[in-house]
Parts: sequence; structure tokens; C-alpha cells
Amino acid sequence: MATPSSSHTTESTRQFVDRSGLPKAGLIAGTIGAATLAVWFLIIDLIQGRPLFTPTILGTMFFKGGAALEGSEPLPITLELVLGFTFLHWLVFAAVGGMAAWLLEVADRNPSMGFGILLLFIFFEFGFFAIAGLFAEPVLQELAWWTVLLGNLLAAGSMAWYFWRHYRYVVIRP
Repeated sequence: MATPSSSHTTESTRQFVDRSGLPKAGLIAGTIGAATLAVWFLIIDLIQGRPLFTPTILGTMFFKGGAALEGSEPLPITLELVLGFTFLHWLVFAAVGGMAAWLLEVADRNPSMGFGILLLFIFFEFGFFAIAGLFAEPVLQELAWWTVLLGNLLAAGSMAWYFWRHYRYVVIRP
């Protein structure tokens, strides 16, 4: 009788068989990514002597429009804008985490799709910068592009670390 290859994970040992854990995994990963990015920009803002500047400017952009950023006077930091943007930011990351968890489950069922999923992530990351450049130019004038790039890479890395720690068995084949 032939035994299954040790390099192939059997259906009975896969953690993703119980798909009820996917939403939780996505939520946790998204929360980790959002927190990583928030802490990164809090550190940058504190170093620059402008605590909570980043969520204020992003909250102003999303809730009041780009025209509100064009004034010459400094933006007042309000708890309403900071909390509103922080919640919106977390919702987006929770959705991205959920999508990532679902894509990991897809890669688990069909390992040959894993490389395509990795390419999709790279496309998504660079697409974010293209869209930000087109629609959020006033924000990018206030925030250094390298802080946004590094912050997003840190957030993606922290989410990937979470998934790797909890779902190492997923095989990705080219």
C-alpha cells in the first residue's frame, strides 16, 4: 500500500478545512497590519513634532475632501478626524486581511495558484501607490512618499508574518 508523500499535506491535517476560522484569521491579520501602520505613522509624526498629524490629514482628505487640504494654515488636530480615520483604516485592513485569508485557503486547495496570488499582492501594492498618486496628491505633498511605502511594506510584512506563523503548511508552487 502506498503512503502519501510527506511533502503533501493531507486534507485531514489542513487547518483551513474548518473555514469558520477564516474570518477570524483575516480580522486578526488585518488588525495587526492596521496597528503596525498606525504605530509607524505615530512614530514618524512624533519624530517630526506633529503627533497625530497623519490620521488628521488623511481624515480631512476622506471626510472633508481634498480642497480642505489646500489652505495655507495648519490643520487643527481633532479627535473626531483621528478616530474616524482610524476606524475607516481598520475596516479597510480587516477587509484586506479577510481577502488574504481567503486567498490562502484558495492556495491551500490549489497550490499552483499560490504564485499567481503572490503576483496579485505585488500588483495590489503598486496599484495602491498609483491610485494614491492620482487621487490623493495633496496628501502625498504632506507625507513623504518613502514613509507611505515603508509603512505599507511593514503592514504587509506583519500580516504575512501572522499568516506564516499560523498557516505554515500552505504550499505555494510556481
